[in-house]
This record gives sequence, structure tokens and C-alpha cells, in this order.
Amino acid sequence: MASISASLLSRGVASSCPRARMRLEQQFSQLRIGPAHITNKPAGSQILAQTRYRSEQIHRPEPTERELIPASLANTSDLEMDAMLEKYTSGALSESSQSGSNGEGIGGGPAAVNFQQLRGYARAVPLSPSYFTRAENFTDRFLALRDLFRRYSKLPKLPSQETERVAWMSRDKFQEIFRESVKNSVYERYLSMMKTLHRINPDLKPAAVTEFLREFIVKTNFDENLPKPQTVDKFGRALGVGRRKESVARAWVVEGTGEVLVNGKSLSGAFARVHDRESATWALRSTERMDKYNVWALVDGGGTTGQAEALTLAVAKALVTHEPALKTALRKAGCITRDRRTVERKKPGHLKARKMPAWVKR
Repeated sequence: MASISASLLSRGVASSCPRARMRLEQQFSQLRIGPAHITNKPAGSQILAQTRYRSEQIHRPEPTERELIPASLANTSDLEMDAMLEKYTSGALSESSQSGSNGEGIGGGPAAVNFQQLRGYARAVPLSPSYFTRAENFTDRFLALRDLFRRYSKLPKLPSQETERVAWMSRDKFQEIFRESVKNSVYERYLSMMKTLHRINPDLKPAAVTEFLREFIVKTNFDENLPKPQTVDKFGRALGVGRRKESVARAWVVEGTGEVLVNGKSLSGAFARVHDRESATWALRSTERMDKYNVWALVDGGGTTGQAEALTLAVAKALVTHEPALKTALRKAGCITRDRRTVERKKPGHLKARKMPAWVKR
């Protein structure tokens, strides 16, 4: 409204119509100091902070309509005045619209662009609202999945044992197809929501959920992907591989008299500590098979403790290949379960992983 009023004043439209000029001046006064009927007297601290011009504008009485009307129009009726105002206003607006079509808008500004009829003014609008994000394709799918999750995640679900087993698209495969980098934590959250929606009862599952999940389900034969069982080779050897911290151990177990060689050395030559020697042969000792099998092992990486405990897992796996019935006993003894603990890293400013320097007062 302010721009229209300014345009009318600048073109001299209101100069020939006193009533229009009076109304426009009232609009300008309201824009400067606010409507007169809601203007309250400011507090003392506010009066000190106000400028002289604003204070004068606040307390200045506004002129009435009759005071602004010239003497030649003093006897004109209100209906005639309204007709004159409508005539001059409509003429000014039509004139300003014609000037806007020539490249200038109201008040001399740029003309409005008609996006329905592109004439070179409008820019190309991206197809996706996520065009300016780091991963456009992933963001679009993530927002769609989040909307489906919020609407349908409360529907009845089947237990995990009764849900149809499917394989989901991996993060590496997604990045390869869409050429976008996605953080592992974000993709894990993405998969978690899809797995929750997949567990919805098939009789109640909406078609939109089924259609969305179909894109990320990979066709696979689970029978073909089963790990191959370990077997005893033609020499009567069973191979077992174990890891602990930074150490890797490979052990070949064959029926024998209880001899153990580690990297071509005897058990006492490879491990000086008694605790490490007991750890290396704990799988045989816990099942009372120490004098029934020979072990030939290769260990690499880490220290003696890590190598000895990695050898425990390797010997246990090879022993299960010979006698599968020992798996329960070895699991109770803690020989089958992989210990995934690793050394905590050193932090900047610390002497070790958590040790801090001694505090000195001075």
C-alpha cells in the first residue's frame, strides 16, 4: 500500500483530488507514527530517548477532511467526492500497470514476473526441494521415509522370528548407485526405520510402505551365502583362525601326542610367561585333550598376551572341527567367543589413554 501511495503522489494523481490527497497523507502519517487511536502517551524514560521530530509528530493534531478540502469543493457531497476518488485512483493504477509491463513496476521497481508464462524473466526451478543439500537423492528418500515412519510406525507388528527375511541395500551399494556420500551413522538410522516398517503385519501394511521398501530390498539367496563349514583335509589337519587386539593366529591341529610349536619354537620358547603359555593351550586343557592333539601355529602382530589369547581362539575353532560335540564345553570355558576389546587410544594432553599429568601449583 505504501508503494502504491508513493506512486500516486509522484505522478500527481492526488493533486487534482483533494480527498484522495488527504487520505494518502493520513496513510503516511500512520506509517510514520502509527494510528492515532492507538497512540499512547509514552513514559518519561521513553520521552527522553525519542527524537524531537517523533515527539512533535505524536502530539500534533491531525487535520480533518474539511480543513484539507479547497473552498471550491467545500459544497461537494460525499457521494461525488467518492466518485472522483474512484475515477482518479483507477486511472492511476491502470497507468502504473502499463508502465510495469514495459519493465518497471510500481514505484519504479522491477516488474513482477509471471511464472505461468515464462518470457525469459524466471529462472529454472530445481525439481527437488533438496537440490541444495549435500546428498540430494538420499535427503529426498530420508524425508519420505521419516514421513512414512511417523504415520505408520504404530501399526501392529510381527515378531522378528516371523518376519520375512530380506537383505537390505548396503551403504557402499547406495553410494555407488547414487554417487553420493552418506555417513555410516545416518545410514544405520535409515535402515533401522526401514526394518521397523518391514515388520508391520502384511495384512495392515500400507501400499506406500511396500512400494518404498521395495527399492532397498536386494534379491539374494540366503542358502548360497551360508559360510562353508570347516573340514579336515587329507592330511588330517583342521585349520582355525583367531584374533585378539592387534594379533592374528592361525593354528593347524592334528591328532598326536600333545606337541605344540609356535612360529617354529616350542611353547616355552615362544611365550616366556606362564600365564601366556596356559592361555595358548587353554582350549586343550579345558576339554582334557592336551595329550591327544598336536598344534602347529603361526602368530603375528601385537604382543605376547594378544598372541597367546588369539592362539586360544584359533586352537578352539580347529578342535571343534575335529569334535563338534565339544563346542558347548569350549563356549562355557570362554574359548569360542571372540574378545573384541582393544587398547584405548591415547588422547592429546594425556600421558596415556586416561592418565593426566601431575598437577603443579606453581
